[in-house]
Amino acid sequence: MSTRFMQITSRYTLALMLCFMLPLQTAQAGMVSTEQVAAQSSPDQRARVVIFMEREEVRNALASHGVNPTEASARVAALTDAEIAGLNQKLDELPAGGDILGILFTIFIVLLITDILGFTKVFPFTRSIR
Repeated sequence: MSTRFMQITSRYTLALMLCFMLPLQTAQAGMVSTEQVAAQSSPDQRARVVIFMEREEVRNALASHGVNPTEASARVAALTDAEIAGLNQKLDELPAGGDILGILFTIFIVLLITDILGFTKVFPFTRSIR
């Protein structure tokens, strides 16, 4: 390729890169009061707790502890926004399906040890001691 073609291509590419680096839109931010945030997030958080309470396994667990599910739903409706937020935080911290990472790690270690001992041949990167 000629050097003249390379110079033109380089300059054109540089100009395009500079054009794309310029911001196309600017963002504007303003102060938001606590009341505005609470008003926007509160119905979503309350609906999340209500949906959780309507699940069949939750109702069965409440009934097994002697709690009437309709009374529990009435108590959820009477909770304040701060209590709903705290309840949602506790729901987020609960494990969804148990400690799946620990189970997978344990299975990996067991298979690795049996592979090294020569009982299985699962991983191609191990050598059997047999």
